[in-house]
Amino acid sequence: MPPFKILKQLLDPGIKGTLNVLEAAHKAKVRRVVLTSSISAIIPNPKWPAGKPLDENCWTDLDYCRENGIWYTVAKTLAEKAAWDFSKEKGLDIVAINPGTALGPILPPDMNASMAMIVKLLQGNNEEYRNFFMGCAHVKDIAKGQILLYETPSASGRHLCVETIAHWSDFAALTAKLYPEYNVHKFTSVTQPGLVRVGSPPKKLSALGLQFTSMEEIIKDCVSTLREKGLVS
Repeated sequence: MPPFKILKQLLDPGIKGTLNVLEAAHKAKVRRVVLTSSISAIIPNPKWPAGKPLDENCWTDLDYCRENGIWYTVAKTLAEKAAWDFSKEKGLDIVAINPGTALGPILPPDMNASMAMIVKLLQGNNEEYRNFFMGCAHVKDIAKGQILLYETPSASGRHLCVETIAHWSDFAALTAKLYPEYNVHKFTSVTQPGLVRVGSPPKKLSALGLQFTSMEEIIKDCVSTLREKGLVS
């Protein structure tokens, strides 16, 4: 993608859009802003210590992403960093939630990119999402997390929001087990090299009382809504 298109389509909307909203909130004297960031501001980071589970202290390696043309994650990371800079400069109280792949019932008429991943998986696609997946979250859990962060004065900083830290191959294997009638690809190689699996939900949001929907229930909700919408047979 040419540099001007990257700037116009990804970087400008992400960074300037975030700052415009924060400026409006600051002028309106909003007491707290919950910034919905992404795991794309956490991964990929090949410099993260080997064998250490990812947490909120990890930031996407911008140099790695620029070198490999992963501009979506660059935009997400720079937008979140700009928000924290704004918070420090203006004194606006900001807390961030960093959801994983957001899945669940489809509300809008069009299918989003996350649900398109499920459709492709059910159709036998073998994409590994190497630099984009570290776990999923139910859309309802993300919404509950946003409310908790707004209503809990002691909440601060970043909050990873995934039901567990998992590989895409784990998600695919469970989908194949639940729905053997679909041609789900069986991954035989590591889809997320270096990503340490963590079988429990992130500590910060769990400590606030958020109970995460399991991966199995997330998959079932996805397939159910896709069938209802006629997007899969």
